[in-house]
Amino acid sequence: MDRLPLLISVPHAGLLVPDEVARLSLLTPAQIARDGDEGAAAIYAVLRDRVAHYVTTDIARAFVDLNRAEGDLRKDGVVKTHTCWDQPVYRAPLPPATVETLLQRWHRPYHHKLTELAGSGVLLGVDCHTMAAAGPPVGPDCGQPRPEVCIGDGNGACPPDWAEGLVDCFQRHFGGEVTLNRPFSGGYIVRAHAAELPWVMIELSRAPFASDAEKGRRVLAALTQWLDVAHGHRP
Repeated sequence: MDRLPLLISVPHAGLLVPDEVARLSLLTPAQIARDGDEGAAAIYAVLRDRVAHYVTTDIARAFVDLNRAEGDLRKDGVVKTHTCWDQPVYRAPLPPATVETLLQRWHRPYHHKLTELAGSGVLLGVDCHTMAAAGPPVGPDCGQPRPEVCIGDGNGACPPDWAEGLVDCFQRHFGGEVTLNRPFSGGYIVRAHAAELPWVMIELSRAPFASDAEKGRRVLAALTQWLDVAHGHRP
């Protein structure tokens, strides 16, 4: 079976606490998991052997957020001081040398890999996430219910008709609301790599409308259908 010509990125599925900050971390395993994309590893695993390239990481989002720019020093930035639930990450500020080590070890290699694979003949990069069913404190929609699926086109990271076609295909395979650029239009990964390859972001709600395995099957079906309709690709 031919692999789908997609570059899949799953940047927030990891749970690893880096050795460099383990002694300073205040977070419990449950808090680390909640700050990341719960369910993402299980949901998107179905894509691993069905697409051209599948890139993920072990590092937990609470410690290095691969979907932030290196210079993003906000509380919920690239190396965070607080989780998206406004919980402090460390008992003391990290030394600049430690921040640099984290960026060098985790952030830069991930983005280098995406750049490298962009020239491998794939049609589209897809940055894959899960989102809380209602907006967390640092979200653009704090406390508001979210759709089942949000497609983000990075405000120009892919052709508009591609993004609209993806919304249509996801709507056929998910029973709830599917939105474009609400509540998210796409993060740093989509925007930073759009000059190399068209990119979109997928955000799936963590609401229990289906099992993780079923959500994954629906994602695969929607992407396969989009490739067939938009590009005539039949796996």
